[in-house]
Amino acid sequence: MKIYIETYGCQMNEYDSEIVRAVIAAADMESTSDIHAADVILLNTCAVREHAARRVIARIHEIHHLRRDAPALIGVLGCMATNLKKNLPKRKKLPIDFVAGPDAYRRLPELIRAATTSDEVPYDIELSDYETYADVYPRREGGINAWLAVMRGCNNFCSYCVVPYSRGRERSRSPQSVVAETQRLVAEGFRQVTLLGQNVNSYRHEDVDFAELLRRVSEVPGVLRVRFISPHPKDFPLHLLKVMAGHPTICKHVHLPLQAGNDRILKLMRRTYSKKHYLDLVEQMRSIIPGLALSTDIIVGFPGESDAEFEDTVDVVQRVRFDSAFIFKYSERPGTLAARKYPDDVPEAVKTERIVRLNEMQRQISTEIFSAQIGAVQDILVERQGTKKSAQQSQGRNDANIMVILNSATQVPGTMVRARIHDATAHVLKGKALDD
Repeated sequence: MKIYIETYGCQMNEYDSEIVRAVIAAADMESTSDIHAADVILLNTCAVREHAARRVIARIHEIHHLRRDAPALIGVLGCMATNLKKNLPKRKKLPIDFVAGPDAYRRLPELIRAATTSDEVPYDIELSDYETYADVYPRREGGINAWLAVMRGCNNFCSYCVVPYSRGRERSRSPQSVVAETQRLVAEGFRQVTLLGQNVNSYRHEDVDFAELLRRVSEVPGVLRVRFISPHPKDFPLHLLKVMAGHPTICKHVHLPLQAGNDRILKLMRRTYSKKHYLDLVEQMRSIIPGLALSTDIIVGFPGESDAEFEDTVDVVQRVRFDSAFIFKYSERPGTLAARKYPDDVPEAVKTERIVRLNEMQRQISTEIFSAQIGAVQDILVERQGTKKSAQQSQGRNDANIMVILNSATQVPGTMVRARIHDATAHVLKGKALDD
């Protein structure tokens, strides 16, 4: 039986698809990259934003039409699974054959077999208090970076976010399992490890916190770089910053979600920090780690956000000067506190105006930050030979996680090269390797 997987959403979903490949391989099922050759088509879904959910629904119907002459089983995995339960009796309206939530991947072979023999839609959407898949080694498809989930679930219950309802409560893997997986990754040729968690700095296993886990991973022989996403501003401890500053393999880049810059809106979002707290934290970070790169997430148009309250977000962006930012319009998610309590009352035109303004501001800031690096010599971890524009180039990333285009295709993926930056845009740097 051949299985085809499409993945939507965040890095955690990418990692989960690698878990799924390992589970189906253990059941003597074969992964395929050809959707036309597949007996089973799996969609690993995201429910964080409305657009992502609509994409998946549209894709289900598209696949059903594509394969009408040679039908395949269609299974929905991941974060949309819980919301789909109410649609299971309406199979003709939503042509899916089985559903598996984020904690049910071990049962996939069983669900697939049941779908071949039953008129009902078999499903398992139960959330677990203990499942971490720590004993399942993900089946990756190669590359330089490997995602590594150190914990699952979330306890924050931000008012706009569906993750605690779709992925359950926090539970952490043992540090021994994380270090062992890192060692195996190095042996397989991966040179960078990115530790994942919905709120990664709340990791705790017995007496080991995230700072200690990060230290242990960074000291695994053969690891060139270690990254992590995403921490929460509410509990970013001082000793974590000191671990980052003291270990050269830990990248000096933090993705620190802001979401909003106004205290009233932050309270409605249940973010549990203030504008001052966030700015003070950034100042502390940069004092301990000079040159620290910062990226962020921002939501515009949260229910009730006034023009003046939006200006507080603008002020934070201007003062912090993020290297990059992911900016989204507020999207009401069923089942969240915000959807139950706060009407989505900011007009779409206002949301659009705000997101355009912030994106333009961030583009200018990024251009200025990147242009200031022209002439600098940086360490670039090469990811691949050739780019979309030219086979005579290579590309990789610097410590700040910024894409760097090298003007030579001779650089070997997985190696660290020294390069001098000679040009910049709002999104990439361009450089020449010193040994060319």
